[in-house]
Formats: sequence, C-alpha cells, structure tokens
Amino acid sequence: MIVDDSPFMRMILKDLLDQQPDIQVVAVAKDGMEAVELALKYKPDVITMDVEMPKLNGIEALKEIMKRSPTRVIMVSSLTEEGAEITLLALELGAVDFVTKPSGSVSMDFRKIGPELVEKIRSAMKIDLSHILLKKKPVAGLKLKSMVSSKIVVIGSSTGGPRSLDLVIPPLPKEFPAPILIVQHMPPGFTKSLAQRLDRISNLSVKEAEEGDEIKPGWVYIAPGDYHMGIKHQDRKSIIYLDKRTEKINNVRPSVDYTLDKVAEIYKEKTIAVILTGMGRDGAKGAFKVKFFKGNVIAESQETCVVYGMPKAVVDEGYADFVLPADKIPEKLVEIV
Repeated sequence: MIVDDSPFMRMILKDLLDQQPDIQVVAVAKDGMEAVELALKYKPDVITMDVEMPKLNGIEALKEIMKRSPTRVIMVSSLTEEGAEITLLALELGAVDFVTKPSGSVSMDFRKIGPELVEKIRSAMKIDLSHILLKKKPVAGLKLKSMVSSKIVVIGSSTGGPRSLDLVIPPLPKEFPAPILIVQHMPPGFTKSLAQRLDRISNLSVKEAEEGDEIKPGWVYIAPGDYHMGIKHQDRKSIIYLDKRTEKINNVRPSVDYTLDKVAEIYKEKTIAVILTGMGRDGAKGAFKVKFFKGNVIAESQETCVVYGMPKAVVDEGYADFVLPADKIPEKLVEIV
C-alpha cells in the first residue's frame, strides 16, 4: 500500500512498483486517516508511508496501524534535519526502514531512488512481524567495579539498528572506561540526529564523529553518513579520521568492516566488536580481524533483531564469543571492560 498526500508522488510510486513482477499495489491512500482505514481493510504486506501529511501525519498513522493491524512500514522521508528526527521516531515506533526523497516532499527525481525502495520492500518481506512489535525496555543503569581500561568498543548496525542501539547505549554507566565507535548504515544528516537523540537518553556523551576527534573513554562516536570512519595514533592519542575517497565496502559507506579493520590493527586484543541487527554481511570480515588479534566479538541474537543478517553471518562463521539479545549486551560489555 502506498501512502502519500501528493498526487504526483502517488503516481510515481505506483508506476515504479507496478513495473515489478513480484510486487502488487493493493491500495493507495492520500492521508494518514485513509491509510489507517485501508490498512485495516486490505491488510497489505508492506506500506510505504509519507512522513508529512495533512489530517493525520505519518507518525500518528504509524502509531494507529501498529496498534490495530501491525504491518511492515517503510517511511518515505525528506532529507531535512526535522525529517531525520521524525524518521528516527518512526523507527522507534516500529517502522522497519526508510528511504529519503532526493529533493523535498514532491520529488521530481524520485525515480532515481526507485531501485533502493524496491530492494527495501523485498527485504521487508523477510522480516518477521513479531520482531517489529518486540518492545524491550533497556536494563536500568549499570554499575562498574573498576574504572580503568584500555579497551575500545566498535558497534555495527543497519536495518533495525536505532532500536537495538536504544537498548545497548543508554544503560551503560557514565564512567564507562572505554570509548565506543558506532557504524550505523544511514545517509548523511540522519547520523547527526541519531547521535543527538542517543545523547539525550544516555549516561554517556554521544556525538557524530568529526575529523580529528580525540577518542576518550565514556564517549560514543557515530560515523557520519557517507564517510568511512577510521582511527590513527598521533602524539600518543587515538584520533578519528573520516574517509570519503575509499569506495563503498559491502555496498555501504560507512562500513563496519572498514572501522573494525583499522581499530583491530591498533587495539589488537583490546578490541570488542558488537554486531547488531541488519541486512547483509558487513562486519563479518571485521569480526574475523578482531578474532585474529584475540579480541572479543558479541553478536545480537535473533530474538531481538529486526533483520538477523549481519549478526547471523558472524555467528555462522564461528566468530561470535557471545550471542545475546540486545538488552543483555550492556551487562556483557561492562563485564568484559
């Protein structure tokens, strides 16, 4: 089902999807109220939901649909800062993924992201509906016995990542004695909103990584969209650098493999890799590198993953030391650190 308040966008979306032999558009809604009504009537497998609409916006419609007829929803968002914040809220409320309109709410050039949308619809079909509804509360703030550590944590995530990160980062104690690097597959702009949101709800300080940032314990650095994130030693400090020249790895930039490769070279056995929910295999080669240097690898278990792809690749290869639901990962991190 397609939901968009623009007749032009509805036409473009329907035309794009009608060309796919394995996709059938069963309904088209022009606002959030109609979306809720038609979702109950047609029970579509996947809904593409515009964020900004009259009467009932995408967020309100999403809440209502999740309450009355849980469905796989892909948000269609604008590339604005406000659009990014709303999209992250939608992911928290149960949307499985999102695509961005290249140029405003009525995107004349929307067709260029057509292949991405089609791929995400097909991927959404593989998601178990029970995992969309899974609501786990983060464990209460954890305590530390010792405050000294020279370890580093690298977390990789993709589809469903923001929701798993909500369970992993906020419970960590303020004095957590290791820096954390996060590589979440997201376009530019969205990673900044993700950092601001996590910073608001966490004990640790969270920021979007910048070129030249000195890595400090108790800080969380999120790779900015479209940049690989690496580290180097400089004047006895670990410094972040951002790399846009290196091609995409595993079809993504930032790539978890890129960051783990650079971090494991420097931190060796003191590296802890955490691979969370996501499509594909990004993080599997990096996990191998961490194991080669005798570091630790944690994979999110299937029960809390929106998509059991990236962690499954790590588990199948035999690289995971621990396979845990997202809400149990903070305790394990405190224990290892």
